[in-house]
Amino acid sequence: MQTVLISGGGIAGTVLAHWLHRRGFAPTVVERAPSPRPGGQAVDIRGVALDVVGRMGLLERARKVRTRMRGMSVLDPEGHEIDRSTESTFSSGRLDSDDIELLREDLVRMVHEHTREDAEYLFGDSVTALQEDGDGVRVDFVHGASRTFDLVIGADGLHSAVRRLVFGPEERFSRHLGSYLSVFSADNFLGLDDWQVWLRDGEVGFGVMPVRDSTELRIAFGFESGPLARESRDSATLRQLVVDRLASLRWEGARLARAAAEAPDFYCDAMAQIRMDRWSHGRVALLGDAGYCPSPLTGQGTSLALVGAHVLADSLARTPGDHRAAYSRYERRMRPFVTLNQDLITENPGGPAAEASITRAKNALSLDD
Repeated sequence: MQTVLISGGGIAGTVLAHWLHRRGFAPTVVERAPSPRPGGQAVDIRGVALDVVGRMGLLERARKVRTRMRGMSVLDPEGHEIDRSTESTFSSGRLDSDDIELLREDLVRMVHEHTREDAEYLFGDSVTALQEDGDGVRVDFVHGASRTFDLVIGADGLHSAVRRLVFGPEERFSRHLGSYLSVFSADNFLGLDDWQVWLRDGEVGFGVMPVRDSTELRIAFGFESGPLARESRDSATLRQLVVDRLASLRWEGARLARAAAEAPDFYCDAMAQIRMDRWSHGRVALLGDAGYCPSPLTGQGTSLALVGAHVLADSLARTPGDHRAAYSRYERRMRPFVTLNQDLITENPGGPAAEASITRAKNALSLDD
């Protein structure tokens, strides 16, 4: 039985662990967080990705925890409503769609519970070095003892350590998209009832979504900016930057700033895409955001992770013992799908792509090809 180390316990990594176990591999998932990560924005499962979740036996469970928005309002900088919709929202698209919007943490928890008996999980640790030879890949960890695996998969996100160790510095592959996004939770101090609000004021803007039966808010705040200097990208500095920019808003700035300052799940990062000529080298391959992050602006990152995990596991199973052939097949099948979804970002800069374009992109691959 081939052993596979998966670096990253998010959506891509845990879904890959499921499919590898189903196909006779022995997966180990290493995740630097002490447990499945809480927090994060609402994510979308669309098109062919719904088939992946269905084949995992989790589709009905995902539908039960989906968001239940009635609509949204668009506000001017003073907080006055200038538009509204009961047919669609910016975060999820059409409300009558078969696509599923749910909280990232709910999806990660669901898949972890589904796979924890079938995969080894190493929480609170991460990869520091990889050394490949003819028999496998020797992996060094921050805390655990070194081990050797037949294969290593980097599913560790936009700032992938595996990608850096094997392919080189992030700057070679990252394309900054001119903005940053912060996501954090708060009590529902706006009293929203399954109703989103969106506001833009110059170079900043936010969307607020009630969750957990409208007892909480998830706040997504974006601001235009070129790449920040390295010394400005630590968590504390980014949080203060977001707090200051929120405080300057004319509508609810003070309460939003206070929520950002106090949020236990505060997140902020650049909006960027990862574009690479190849996603594998030797026995190591990349999956999801580590290899082809489309950015949250496309709404397709989760779907790419889900589909990529299925295709990668399927490719490895079809060419037993020949990882080079498997990785080649994985890239050949996934690259047109990835390119179409990444290109959604260029169609309507600053806004969502056309519904027809999203429909085409989300369905541009068959799991049974």
